[in-house]
Amino acid sequence: FGKRRNKTHTLCRRCGSKAYHLQKSTCGKCGYPAKRKRKYNWSAKAKRRNTTGTGRMRHLKIVYRRFRHGFREGTTPKPKR
Repeated sequence: FGKRRNKTHTLCRRCGSKAYHLQKSTCGKCGYPAKRKRKYNWSAKAKRRNTTGTGRMRHLKIVYRRFRHGFREGTTPKPKR
């Protein structure tokens, strides 16, 4: 073993976890610098922690609302009286 006095992993630029391996220069959590994000079906819990719906969903929550009315656009509501 020898004296272990240096850090193998540092903070990842993409996911922010301390899993970026300095010598391999890859992240063990998200797979950075690979273009596709690392995810596996054998870890259902890890998928649950960071899938769609765990963040803000700034665009998608508006799309869900528009879907309920069939993506209507450019119409005006009927006057009450």
